[in-house]
Amino acid sequence: MFESGHAIEVRNLAKRYRLGEQDVLHGSLRDAVSRGFANALHRARRRPRAPRDSIWALDHVTFDVPRGEVLGIIGRNGAGKTTLLKILSRITEPTDGEAVIHGRVGSLLEVGTGFHGDLTGRENIFLNGAILGMRRREIERRFDEIVAFAEVERFIDTPVKRYSSGMYLRLAFAVAAHLEPEILIVDEVLAVGDAAFQRKCLGKMDEVSGEGRTVLLVSHNMSAITSLATRCLWLDAGRVRALGPARETVAAYLTEGHVAKQPGFADLRDPQIRAGVPKQTQKQILFESVRLLDADGRTSGVFFERDELRLELGFRSTISLRRLEVLCKFSTLDGTLVFTLTSGAMEVDIEPGPFTLTVDVPSLPLRRGTYVVDLYALTSLPQDDIRGAVELEVSGPRGPVEDPRQVRDELGLVAIEQEWGAVESGHEPAPTRSR
Repeated sequence: MFESGHAIEVRNLAKRYRLGEQDVLHGSLRDAVSRGFANALHRARRRPRAPRDSIWALDHVTFDVPRGEVLGIIGRNGAGKTTLLKILSRITEPTDGEAVIHGRVGSLLEVGTGFHGDLTGRENIFLNGAILGMRRREIERRFDEIVAFAEVERFIDTPVKRYSSGMYLRLAFAVAAHLEPEILIVDEVLAVGDAAFQRKCLGKMDEVSGEGRTVLLVSHNMSAITSLATRCLWLDAGRVRALGPARETVAAYLTEGHVAKQPGFADLRDPQIRAGVPKQTQKQILFESVRLLDADGRTSGVFFERDELRLELGFRSTISLRRLEVLCKFSTLDGTLVFTLTSGAMEVDIEPGPFTLTVDVPSLPLRRGTYVVDLYALTSLPQDDIRGAVELEVSGPRGPVEDPRQVRDELGLVAIEQEWGAVESGHEPAPTRSR
């Protein structure tokens, strides 16, 4: 059933939670007393207990992780990512199935996992090392390196309950990464902390994987996943949606549910397009369509480097409008933001009904590849937010390239020349002739 050479072997792993109930096995003494009192009171009232619904946070998941592999784990909120990591870290027991771990595990599932608030930073480092099964001499050998990485030298003998969240995180990550576990499990460490620390974490995880240790990384930062992971596990509603090369899996995940059905044009009137977008919006002004036009005014989803590009945006308003700001964000399929076209705050005079707005890019500074455009509109409040509204393909430079230095395959920061047109009342979202 299980094979040697794997660091982690998972077979039909499942976890079920009953809605409205707490985990009896892992609750505190206070929780147990409270439950006992509530149950006694319920029996005294002799009322029948309503049936409880349950959900499968993990629904019989099977996969293997070879030794030395960096496995990225992606999926929407509630897909089961953290539940999987908690089971693998032996924090939560599975309802069904089995997970076999070959090696010592270091976990960072949330800020300060495994830390005791009343102990100092120094004491917590030794405590965590002991939990990992390390000898005191091994911990002492790595102690200075951990403290230097976490940048908490002045506070190492201060109880960690007095640390800021950033200090807590830096020390927790430093401990998890430096105490030489064979398997490092990290959940959303890149979602907290400043940019410098995030780069530091990425560098350390790259170093750890280069030493032949196994890394499981959960992150919504798709750039981190594609740059660090060799393979990627995509969880959807507790099940394995895909498991394969990181770039291919991330691209499939990011393009799922994209709006555009015709190259270069998308009808944005379906309310389901906005489902799952975390930003709260007023929806008094909504995008109705987006069209990509080439230099000849034709709808197209394919462009060359330095081509002209016009975005034609259709809106509908239910209010009188005096101020409007629009942003068009261009990103790669792995989620890397390349540039944003922003109109700035425009003074407008729009009554309820449809209207259009165009923005021209005289020279498209994108390199060969596929890009996604997100749309965002706001007045004094956020109004509409659409992810993956339309895609465009850049096919490299137009015509033959004599100078090989002009053939570019890597992203770089770019300055965008752009020109926004005037807002015009009325628009027709139906597609025109396409190329």
